[in-house]
Amino acid sequence: MPEYDLYINVKKPAIGLYVSKGSGLPDFADPKEWVFDGTSSQDLLPSSVVEGVAANGHAFRDVD
Repeated sequence: MPEYDLYINVKKPAIGLYVSKGSGLPDFADPKEWVFDGTSSQDLLPSSVVEGVAANGHAFRDVD
């Protein structure tokens, strides 16, 4: 089952950025602003996140 890495924005901790496991941050994301917060399997995430990563290579999610 696919897995996804979650990064949290340091300045806005309610914003999560998901990418495929091991792919790292997308080019637009400043590594100083994002902290790795773990990995989740596909079945634990909303379909919108999985679809977003498949289509764009990343997906944002409100993690509040």
